[in-house]
Amino acid sequence: MSTTPVSFEFFPPNTPVGADKLRTVVQDLAAVKPEFFSVTYGAGGTTRERTLETVKAIAAMGHEAAPHLSCVGSTEANIAEILATYRQQGIRRIVALRGDLPSGTATAGEFRYASELVEFIRRTQGDDWFIEVAAYPEYHPQQRYARRDLEHFAHKVRAGANSAITQFFFNPDAYFHFVDEVHKLGVRVPIVPGIMPIHNYARIAQFAARDGIEIPRWVALKMEGFMDDAASVRAFGVEVVTRLCERLIAGGAPALHFYTLNQSALSLEICRKLGLAQAD
Repeated sequence: MSTTPVSFEFFPPNTPVGADKLRTVVQDLAAVKPEFFSVTYGAGGTTRERTLETVKAIAAMGHEAAPHLSCVGSTEANIAEILATYRQQGIRRIVALRGDLPSGTATAGEFRYASELVEFIRRTQGDDWFIEVAAYPEYHPQQRYARRDLEHFAHKVRAGANSAITQFFFNPDAYFHFVDEVHKLGVRVPIVPGIMPIHNYARIAQFAARDGIEIPRWVALKMEGFMDDAASVRAFGVEVVTRLCERLIAGGAPALHFYTLNQSALSLEICRKLGLAQAD
């Protein structure tokens, strides 16, 4: 088996049925022995309680859980309260993000950037948190200038981040170029590629268009040619993402972080093809 570390990301379920299903997904993915499971956080903290409950459930199953924490629209007091709650639960790993303002909210609050959140955690909490931040190999969709985006990322790391997880992508050259560029700025923390298995091509294409992510033309045309042939879409999607992961591992990526959309089957299949999990 390969020794490349992996982690998996979930969103907090909305219903008791969804929570039960997620426990089964966690059990399935535990076969890969992931470093941690992360749990997302809605715009402006709209899923705060469900994120906490999901993290507690994962921790109770014996796994390391890393809640996302976004800061835009929040105050220092809000963030300090949330961190205290996680500290009581024994959580020491966090994914620090700027996040999006909830619809209809006019003010950004006391934090404008993720770097300010990282700095606040380090200043008030010390060094006993492992802080992940976001990275954008194809650059942040709201940033017009690549150089400025690279500098913002380097600033986040200098504020005290331990590691970074990228937005998903399908072009490995974008990842390797990004890593080379931030190395020139003195960044030395691990930059972990974010991997999106293709559960539903139309939905992934929608995410990609929204976030400025390139889907290679040959992949898009082949996917669209399959029309409603779900089996072919699934098989080709697994092949494309597995090849991407192989390139990343061969090129020295420190780990892989899978965006699961709360499903286990495709992530598990890709991990098995990569030798990251034992085959059934």
